[in-house]
Amino acid sequence: MSVLNTEFSYFSEYLRHEKKYSELTVKAYLTDLEGFLKFITEEYGSENIQEVNYSQIRRWIVMLVEAAISNRSINRKISSLNSYFKFLIKIGTIEANPLSKHKALKTTKKVQIPFSQKEMADVMEILESETDFEGIRNRLIVELFYATGIRRIELIQIKLKDIDLANKTLKVLGKQNKERFIPLIDTVVLTAKLYMELRNTLENIEHPEYLFLTKKGLKVYETLVYRIINEYFSKASLKVKKSPHILRHSFATHLLNEGADLNAVKELLGHSSLAATQVYTHNSIAELKKVYEGAHPRSKNNT
Repeated sequence: MSVLNTEFSYFSEYLRHEKKYSELTVKAYLTDLEGFLKFITEEYGSENIQEVNYSQIRRWIVMLVEAAISNRSINRKISSLNSYFKFLIKIGTIEANPLSKHKALKTTKKVQIPFSQKEMADVMEILESETDFEGIRNRLIVELFYATGIRRIELIQIKLKDIDLANKTLKVLGKQNKERFIPLIDTVVLTAKLYMELRNTLENIEHPEYLFLTKKGLKVYETLVYRIINEYFSKASLKVKKSPHILRHSFATHLLNEGADLNAVKELLGHSSLAATQVYTHNSIAELKKVYEGAHPRSKNNT
């Protein structure tokens, strides 16, 4: 194994075990690094990322722009490269990061449109008609996303010992290994009890410690969870993006619309700063504006 392959291997283990990134995220990082390695090999005849300078990286950025790669995608690739340089500094392989003064390319902000409360109700109506193991499991997955705002990877990693149905609480392991406890509403507890009854009938369970399993007894995985959300919400919503993250967005937006405290929503979401939570206030303010314009005596709707 070459030195480079060895350090790529160390870097992937660092991302998995220290940064707690998912397998999909680790794969994306390594793909970005391999893309840059291919570029410097073809362009400069070098296979040593450790010796590159910023002008070479800038040439790569220009090439990506000319190839009509979006600024958002380019920024992600640069972020992967930057993380690798920081890792090399951490282990003492290099002394300086050639990307230390790099400024990200400007991007247009993506508008995350949450599901409406009616769309949520329509999906739950569909799910409540299903009574087999997968149907009940899928209902619990949707209910947990919407009732707790947890991330997809957090849901997948829930273990049986993390959910306390008697005290109606869920322990979640978030980013940087930070634990948080989230209260569970009664509907989630009832669905969880029903799911557990069916889960106990499974045979040959390979991952008994995890809450969510496939009908073959395997731990559920990221693409399966995404597919479940996309499938059910495609039946009730015309929105382009239908994903677990949009459910997390819906959770936060609907709470704020109903008057929840921003700091409380921050804690439930597991954000490290209030700024990260404030992005969800956009839809809350939009809802408030709609109510205000419909109710105020001087608004154009009431003239």
